[in-house]
Amino acid sequence: MRSARMPNSASDTEALAASKQRPWWPWARRALTAFFFAGIAWLLYSQARNMDWTQVGESLTRYTVSQLVVAMLLAASSYTLYASFDLIGRRYTRHLLSHRAVLSTAMVSYAFNLNFGALVGGVGFRYRLYSRLGLRTAVITRVLGMSMLGNWIGYTVLLGLVFVSGAFEIGHQARLGKEALRVFGSLLLMAAPAYLALCLVSRRREWIVKGIPIDLPNWRLAALQLAFSVANWLVIASIPYLLLDGAVNYSTVLAALLLAAIAGVITHVPAGLGVVEAVFLTVLKGQVDEAPLLAALLAYRAVYYLLPLTLAGVIYVSMEARLRGGARA
Repeated sequence: MRSARMPNSASDTEALAASKQRPWWPWARRALTAFFFAGIAWLLYSQARNMDWTQVGESLTRYTVSQLVVAMLLAASSYTLYASFDLIGRRYTRHLLSHRAVLSTAMVSYAFNLNFGALVGGVGFRYRLYSRLGLRTAVITRVLGMSMLGNWIGYTVLLGLVFVSGAFEIGHQARLGKEALRVFGSLLLMAAPAYLALCLVSRRREWIVKGIPIDLPNWRLAALQLAFSVANWLVIASIPYLLLDGAVNYSTVLAALLLAAIAGVITHVPAGLGVVEAVFLTVLKGQVDEAPLLAALLAYRAVYYLLPLTLAGVIYVSMEARLRGGARA
C-alpha cells in the first residue's frame, strides 16, 4: 500500500498551508472554468443550430490553391519562429545538441501541444525527446521555461496594444469599458520593458522558485525572445486574416486570435476546440457573415493544426526509430 506523500521542503509546506487557508479556491476555480466552458458550449450550439452549412461548404470551395499555399507557408514560418525559442534555450543553457535536433524536437512538441494540450505536447514530448537525446532534466526544464516565457512575453505587448488602441470593442463601446481596457492594456505593455530592464541591469541573476533555479538571460537573448514572439503572433493572425480574404481589418482579427488563445488556456480544451470558434464569432459578429467566417476557421484549423500534426507524427516516429537504432548500436 502506498503511503501518502509528506511535504519534504519549505515550498511544499507553504503550499499545503496556503491550501488549508483557502479551501474554497480549488472549487471556485473549477466552478469558474465550468461556467466559462458552459457559456462557450451554449454559444456554439446556438450558432450551429442557425448556421447554413451549405453556405459554409460553398465558402470552403472558393479558396484558391494560391491562398492555401500562402497559408501553409505562413504556418511553416510560425512553427519555425516558435521552434527558435528552443534555439534561444540552447544558447541560454549552453547544451550541445545540434540545431536540427532542437528544431525537430520543438516543432514536434508545438504541434502536439496545439492539438492535445501543453502537458502532452509542450511538456511531455520535450522531456521525452530531449532526455533521449541526452539532456538532463534540469536543462530541459530551463529550455522549456525559456520557451514558455518567450511565447507569452510578446503576447502581452500585442494584447496591450490592442486594448490601448481600441481595436477591440466591448458592447457599444461604453466609456467605462473602453477606459478599463486601456488601463489594462497599459499595464500589459509594462511587462516586456520591465523584463528587458531586469535582464539588463539586475545584479542578482539567479532565483530559486519551488526548488528550480532560474537564471536571468542576458538582454540580447531577452530581446530575441521578444522579437520572435511578436513576429510569431503576427504571423499566426495573418492566416485567418488571409482566409477571410480581407473582409475584416487585420487588427480585429489579431484581437480575436489573442483573446481566443487565452480563453483556450483558461478552459484547458485540447486544440481550443470550440473555444477559438466561439471567440471569433463573438468578436467579429456583425462584421462578416457567419458562413465564410466559420469556413475560414475550419481552413485555419486544417492548415495550422491538423496538417502540422500529421507531419509532426511522421517526424516523431522517425526520430524515435533513429534514437532506438543508435541505442542498439
